[in-house]
Amino acid sequence: MNAHDLDTDGTLISAAEVARLAGVTRAAVSNWRRRHADFPEAVGGGRNALFALSEVTGWLERQRKSSDVSDEVLVWQTLRASRGDDMVAGIAEVAEMFLDGDLDCFDESTRLRLRRMAEQSSPADVVSGLTDRLVSSGGSHTTRQLARAVARIAGNFSGTVFDPACGPGALLLAMEPAGPAKLVGQDINPAAVRLLQARCALLGLDLDAEAADSLQRDAWPEVRAELVVCDPPVGLIDWGRDDLLLDARWEFGLPTKAEGELAWLQHCYAHVAPGGRVVMVMPPSVAYRRAGKRIRAELVRRGVLEQIIALPAGMVSSHQQPVHVWVLAKPTGQQRSAATVRMVDLTNGDPMDLPELVAGRSVDVPVIDLLDEAVDLTPSAYLTNRQDDQAIQYSDARESLLAALDQIRDLVPRLSPGSGSIDGGVLRLSDLARAGIVEITDRTATSVSDQLDTDFLRGFLRSSSNMSRSTSASGTYRADVRGSRVPQMGIDEQRRYAEAFRALDSAEAAMRELSRIGMDLINLARDGLTSGALSPEQRK
Repeated sequence: MNAHDLDTDGTLISAAEVARLAGVTRAAVSNWRRRHADFPEAVGGGRNALFALSEVTGWLERQRKSSDVSDEVLVWQTLRASRGDDMVAGIAEVAEMFLDGDLDCFDESTRLRLRRMAEQSSPADVVSGLTDRLVSSGGSHTTRQLARAVARIAGNFSGTVFDPACGPGALLLAMEPAGPAKLVGQDINPAAVRLLQARCALLGLDLDAEAADSLQRDAWPEVRAELVVCDPPVGLIDWGRDDLLLDARWEFGLPTKAEGELAWLQHCYAHVAPGGRVVMVMPPSVAYRRAGKRIRAELVRRGVLEQIIALPAGMVSSHQQPVHVWVLAKPTGQQRSAATVRMVDLTNGDPMDLPELVAGRSVDVPVIDLLDEAVDLTPSAYLTNRQDDQAIQYSDARESLLAALDQIRDLVPRLSPGSGSIDGGVLRLSDLARAGIVEITDRTATSVSDQLDTDFLRGFLRSSSNMSRSTSASGTYRADVRGSRVPQMGIDEQRRYAEAFRALDSAEAAMRELSRIGMDLINLARDGLTSGALSPEQRK
C-alpha cells in the first residue's frame, strides 16, 4: 500500500504535523516550502498554514522522503477535523468507545484503523499514544518525560496517590506503587477527567476523580494521601485569593495573588497524610520571588521542605525553560524537623535520559544557611558555592573525559565503502511476526528463529527509513515497528552486520557518557574560574 491508497482526501494538517509525518524538524518543512516550487500550497489556516494531507503524502513519496502515513496520524487528523481544538474530549470519546466496544460513531476507515492499532498493542496503548500526541502538539498538559522524572523522584509508595490538577492523568499513571494503590484526582476540565477515568478503566486501575476547581471547590476535603503529586497551572493572575482569605489550608501563610503556585503547594500539603510526601512541579521563579519569601521561610523553618531538584530544559511541551520539583514531607508526631534541605541541580542533564542524583550534583544545605534575607531556594546557588572541592572535581572530571575518549576510539568500527544500496528483497516485520520468526514488543522486536539474527534485526529497525515511519509523541519517536522493513540476507551476512551494529551501540552509549562528562567538566571549569576556585595555568 502506498500513500495514494490511503483515505486522506479532505484532511488538513499543519506544518508541525507535516514534520512529524516526515520524521523531520519544523525548520526542515519551512526549508522545503522555500526551496521546492512543487511543495503543496497552503489551503487554509492563515498564519498557521494548513495543507492537504493527500497532497503532502504524494509530495513526500515523489521526493522519497517518506510515504507511509501511520494509522495514528490518520486517526488524529480525523479527530482534529471533527473536534477542532477540543481534542481532549475527542480522545476521551475514543477511550470510552473502546470500553463500550462500540466505535460506530466513526466512519468505516477510522474504525478499521482503531481496531488495527488496538490489535497491534492494546486499547490502552492507543489512547496513551493519542494523549502523548496531544501533549506534543503544544498543550499545557504534563509531558511523559516530566511524569517519569516526578515518578522517579517520588519512588515507590503504598496507599493513596492524589493529584489535584490531574489533567488526562500523566502523573497519576506514571507512579510506581509498591503494592495496591488508590488513585484520586481532580481537574477543572471535565473532558480531561473523562479521559483519565476511561484510561484507568482500560488499565483496570482503581480511580476516584471529580471535575472542579481544586482551590475553590475541593472535591476531596477528607483525603489524606500517602503521596500527593501535582503539576499545577502556573502564572495565574488571580487564583481566588479574595474568596479564600480564611481558608485553613494556608498553614504557612496566605499567598499573594501572584503566588498561585504556593497556594497549590499548600493545598497539596493539606491533603498529605503524616509520614507522606508531596512531589510538585514548580517554575524556578517560585524559589526566589520576593512575594513568596515569607512562605518559603516558614516551609524551611518548620522542616517540611525535604529537597528541591532543578530539572533540565525540555521537560515541558509549551516552553524550553527548566523546571523545579519540590519535595515536602509531612512529619509524624514523633519526628524531629530536618536540619538540612537537599539541593539537586540536574539542569545540564539530558531530559530524555535523566541522570542519577549523584554526588557533585547535590548538596545538603543547613536550614540556617537558607534563612537569610532572600530565602533563595535555587539549587544552583548552593552547588556553585562549593569551592573547597571544585578543583578536585574538575581534575577528576578531566581524567574521566580523557579515559572516555580513549574508549570511544577503540569502539567505533571501521566500515568500508558500500555499493550505495543493499541487494535483494525486503521483508515487513509484520510478515515475519505472522510467520513466527520474530516477537514484537513495545518499541523493538526479537528473533525467535535461527534464520534471523536479533542484533541484525534491531540494527535495521533503527535505520532512518524505518524511523521516518514512526509517530512523534512527547518529543520522541513511538516506532510503529510492524511497518518496518529489513533486507533479506543469509545468516552469515546478517551476523557480519550484527557485529557492526553491536559496535555502534557500544560507541553510542560511550558517546552519551562522554557528553555527560564533558558538560560536567565545562560547567565545573566555568564555575571554578568565575568563583576563584580554579585559575588559568601560567603560560611558560
